[in-house]
Amino acid sequence: MFRKLLFIFCIILSYSSLFSQERPIEIVEEAKANRLFLYGLNKNEKDLDVSITVEGTNFRQSKSVPRAVLIPAASKVRLANLIVERGKKANYTYDLKVSDSLSRRALRRESESIKIEPRKKIIVYIPENCTTCDSLVSSLDKSYYLYTSNRFSEKPELKAQLAPAFANSTVDINTANVPIISLNGVLFATIQDYDQLLEELNK
Repeated sequence: MFRKLLFIFCIILSYSSLFSQERPIEIVEEAKANRLFLYGLNKNEKDLDVSITVEGTNFRQSKSVPRAVLIPAASKVRLANLIVERGKKANYTYDLKVSDSLSRRALRRESESIKIEPRKKIIVYIPENCTTCDSLVSSLDKSYYLYTSNRFSEKPELKAQLAPAFANSTVDINTANVPIISLNGVLFATIQDYDQLLEELNK
């Protein structure tokens, strides 16, 4: 009985871990003079503690025990600094440890905001007489979400493509004054601000 409970508990932990970190930490490198900086990209919507262990040849690095570094949601943070031997190329491998149980002891380094893909792909269609589109687009620009926008004034053919979706509704695509928003292909003509968009995005 105890073993069964332990097995179930492990499954629950694995399930929780899977959804707490939906996307793996991505490592990118930047070279400057004889240094090679390794940065972690957190494309998740929550903060994570990340520690990196680097091994290889043709470079030197600090011999201190690697410490966890906090990478905020949708951010890029430097994790490692390699000093490359003159005239050589660093050959390295790395191992990452990632945790969503944030520690007070984790290093807080300067972070750079990045744009990430939302859970549902966002496309904003902007009618000519839209009264709330500018505010919504401004909020999306300030967010960490990637999105696409199209103006009917620039692409009038989009009206004909979208019209059948509203054939049985009260929305007239030719006179609409609210944004038409596609979330993973599902069209909405009732979302007027960023808060409403987030509600639908997280359903």
